[in-house]
Amino acid sequence: MTAKILDGKAIAAQQRQLVKAQIEKLERAPGLAVIRVGDNPASEVYVRNKRNACAEVGINSQAFELPANTSEDDLLELLDKLNNDDDMDGILVQLPLPDHINSDLVLERILPEKDIDGFHPYNIGRLALRMPLLRSCTPKGIMTLLAHTGIDLTGLDAVIIGQSNIVGRPMALELLAARCTITVCHSRTRNLQEKISNADIVVAAVGKPNFVKGEWIKPGAIVIDVGINRLENGKLVGDVEFEAACQRASWITPVPGGVGPMTVATLLENTLQAALFSN
Repeated sequence: MTAKILDGKAIAAQQRQLVKAQIEKLERAPGLAVIRVGDNPASEVYVRNKRNACAEVGINSQAFELPANTSEDDLLELLDKLNNDDDMDGILVQLPLPDHINSDLVLERILPEKDIDGFHPYNIGRLALRMPLLRSCTPKGIMTLLAHTGIDLTGLDAVIIGQSNIVGRPMALELLAARCTITVCHSRTRNLQEKISNADIVVAAVGKPNFVKGEWIKPGAIVIDVGINRLENGKLVGDVEFEAACQRASWITPVPGGVGPMTVATLLENTLQAALFSN
């Protein structure tokens, strides 16, 4: 068996065109405030990519580049101002924040209807109740990828490796809403290999290169690799042994070019949705 590739780059391009077409029908371009605190090089790249994507589809993004010594109170004050700005439909705070700033407090300060990352407890709670408002970008993007397989997810056994608030936990809620049976694995999970080998869907979001061995994959399983890790030789790899997993999986996402582009495309979708809330 050789797995079919879930081409996130191509699917994301389709999603961006759909968003662009809908934005062209609006009386006002959606506005997105993008806040970055400090000079983390990776964050700078992520913010630039997001702003470029916004420009492509017609979203008016405004950058707020704050020094690393910005106080928590000053950041919260900026968020309050943006919450009350009718031209800003969405607010994004690029993570990680400096250690002296409480990320949970900051994310909760954003109005739920402007929380285009889908991290606010209100939005996570609505997802848990199967009443989603704005959904976390990476898990929602993964659900779009899964839809492109054409496979009915109902009743499938899904294993998620990683329990972060950004990916693992909301991913579990997304798959549960799709009527999958969910197992969430973490650093204290026992018999991890056995759990993965019985899974119809594997979502790897652990942040360790080639952590999931190809031989662990159940024949015919769908493999979603969220990890993006740079090796010493500069090569980017995921959390899954790609070549070996391809020999067993039915569908698999590449790294790069799989989940990453879908996260950005979903961010654009959420910004459009937030703009529609206010119109």
